[in-house]
Amino acid sequence: MNRVQYISQGETNKEQLRHITEVLDAGCGWIQLRHKNGGEDERRRLAEQVRQLCSGYGATFIVNDHPELAFETGADGVHLGLSDVAVGTARMRLGTGKIIGGTANTLEDVLQRVAEGCDYIGLGPFAYTTTKAKLSPILGLEGYQRMLKALGSAGTVIPIYAIGGITLADLPALAASGIAGVAVSGLLSRSKDKRQTINIINELLTCQY
Repeated sequence: MNRVQYISQGETNKEQLRHITEVLDAGCGWIQLRHKNGGEDERRRLAEQVRQLCSGYGATFIVNDHPELAFETGADGVHLGLSDVAVGTARMRLGTGKIIGGTANTLEDVLQRVAEGCDYIGLGPFAYTTTKAKLSPILGLEGYQRMLKALGSAGTVIPIYAIGGITLADLPALAASGIAGVAVSGLLSRSKDKRQTINIINELLTCQY
C-alpha cells in the first residue's frame, strides 16, 4: 500500500472531483472517497466517476463507510468506522481480495480491528481537525508512540496510518514512532503545490526506515 492516502473533501460532487483529480495529477496513489453530505444516488454517481479516474491513474480507490457502494462500483475496498458495518459482513460482501481498513482511537480498538481481520488501521485523531464532526479523543505524538510500542511488544503486525490534523512538521516524529503512512485531507486539499507536498510527505516518512 502507498504511504499517503487522500481522504476526499468537497461539499458537492463537482468540488470532490476537482480535489481528487488535482491530487491524482500530483501523484497520489490512494484515494478514499468520503462524501457525507451527498444523497445515495449522488454518492453512487460520484463513486463511479472516481473509480474511473483512479483506474486511469493506476491508483487505489476505496470508499468510506459503504461496503455495498464499494461492491457496486468495483472499488478496491472500503474504510469502516467503529460504528459502521461489521468488518466480517463487509468481507463477506467484498471478498478476500479487497482492502478493508478500520478506524481506531485506542489500543483496545486496534486489537479489535486486528482480530476482525482489517488490512490496515487509521489511528487517530493525531490533532484537532475540522474534517470530522464528532471527534474522538486526540492522541498526540505520545499516544502514537505508546500504542505502537505496545503493539510491537505484543508482536502485533498491522499497517498503522496516522490521521487527523497532521502537518508536515509532525511527520518526522510520527514516522519514527513506526507508522506505515498517513491519511490526509486538508493538508493536500489546501496545498498550493500538491505534487511537492506529496513528495515531501513521502520523503519524510521514508527517511525513518
